[in-house]
Amino acid sequence: MAKQRDFASFTVVVTGATAGVGRATALAFGRQGARLGLIARDAEALKTVAAEIRAFSTECAIAAVDVADADAVENAAAQFAAELGPIDIWVNDAMLTVFSPISRITPQEFRRVTEVTYLGVVHGCMAALRVLKPRGQIINIGSALAYRGIPLQSAYCGAKHAIRGFTASLRTELEHDNSGIAVSLLELPAMNTPQFDWARTHMPRQPKPMGTIYQPEVASAAVLRAARSRAREYWVGNSTLLTIVGNMIAPWYMDRFLAHGAVEGQETSRDVSPDRRDNLFQPVTDLHRTHGRFGGQARASAAVYPGDTTRAAIVMAGAAAFLLLGVALARFVSKD
Repeated sequence: MAKQRDFASFTVVVTGATAGVGRATALAFGRQGARLGLIARDAEALKTVAAEIRAFSTECAIAAVDVADADAVENAAAQFAAELGPIDIWVNDAMLTVFSPISRITPQEFRRVTEVTYLGVVHGCMAALRVLKPRGQIINIGSALAYRGIPLQSAYCGAKHAIRGFTASLRTELEHDNSGIAVSLLELPAMNTPQFDWARTHMPRQPKPMGTIYQPEVASAAVLRAARSRAREYWVGNSTLLTIVGNMIAPWYMDRFLAHGAVEGQETSRDVSPDRRDNLFQPVTDLHRTHGRFGGQARASAAVYPGDTTRAAIVMAGAAAFLLLGVALARFVSKD
């Protein structure tokens, strides 16, 4: 069991803090008494979340910043360090997506998703390294789609794959420098967040999460677990485990499975309204909240798998299976 840490003495920064997983994470640390620095684009939504956190009798500072702007993120980090003190934990969560076939998404849309979802993490890490305590921690929010791309979300999947590679590079450099800063990566399943109400879509029907859906508090609980354990990687939920393992073992099968079911699996039966608003370039203030509209289908708890030990267990299980197969074949041949 991870050692308990007293977050009441901690200062935590969360990006994408006004909705979904980011908001749930900020509130979870706030309930623990941590001081919070919140980053998001929408100033009014930030004020609302900050008021909720201050109701827990803890300090909270805000910065209305687009994480695609590296200088703005650097300035926010300096602001938080000045107002709240040296940072203990920095959580990179901000994201955008577009539901679209590659043939219909524009280069500008693809670039925007990449700048926020991937480069936003890069900018957050760069800023964090300048303000974190010597034994601080960076927690990057990834996805099962960092291991397995799916139809209609090529820009998002590409960004999450990039986050995984960047996180590995950052971790090795910090280890080379004998740094005390830990870097954790959480791979999440489908979450019941507002993204399906405000993400841009080029599809005829309203988007929805694919597969098993979990409440954002499942992710925030995993973030707190990572903050306590300082583990390298967690896979959250059985669906994440199956996605990663399935792609390790039979990527060709995953290609066919997703090709035949993942497009329809990401659409509801409701037509997209012609006046649908999206948050790709501008926030949609009134849709900022923790939960999306799939609460009736969302699970409130999930298994959390340490990536390193789970991966090792899969390799050992595979080796054992091949060994048993070899023994069986040897016996069969010897009988002949």
